[in-house]
Amino acid sequence: MRTLILGGARSGKSALAERLAKASGHEVVYIATAQPRDEEMAARIAHHRSHRPASWHSVEEPLALAAALKAHARPGRCVLVDCLTLWLSNLLGDEDTARFERERDALLDVMPSLTGQVLLVSNEVGLGVVPLGELTRRFVDEAGRLHQALSTQCETVLFVAAGLPLALKGSLA
Repeated sequence: MRTLILGGARSGKSALAERLAKASGHEVVYIATAQPRDEEMAARIAHHRSHRPASWHSVEEPLALAAALKAHARPGRCVLVDCLTLWLSNLLGDEDTARFERERDALLDVMPSLTGQVLLVSNEVGLGVVPLGELTRRFVDEAGRLHQALSTQCETVLFVAAGLPLALKGSLA
């Protein structure tokens, strides 16, 4: 079962994913994509780490997400990825400009073969004005394309606003 959870900043999407992971009754592997590029982000990462249940296995993988999913997804396990838009940012900022396409394609290729429960958290960034900068426009475009491609591969797609989930595909239960 693959679930894509979309929402804006501070919408409650990560909290929902964590509730779903806990409720799964499975062993949980949390794949974090954030990188501590500055003090504020390092503090955010430390805060998130400290609030995860001790029984969850944490994997920090900012770039090779498909490989991490392939390594950790299996029956009887819930893999939670938080979040795809940080992963996308990491790849778009990578020195190897072709890495984004390779990693995105690898993710889309591995998705159908994943077993167990997979929860993918991502920011829906296409609801606002068109960004002014070229890189920001590319980020918004690539995030939108990624979400569309993943939504075809996931049994459930949820949108979260104000902490309230709305099922766009499948159901919350």
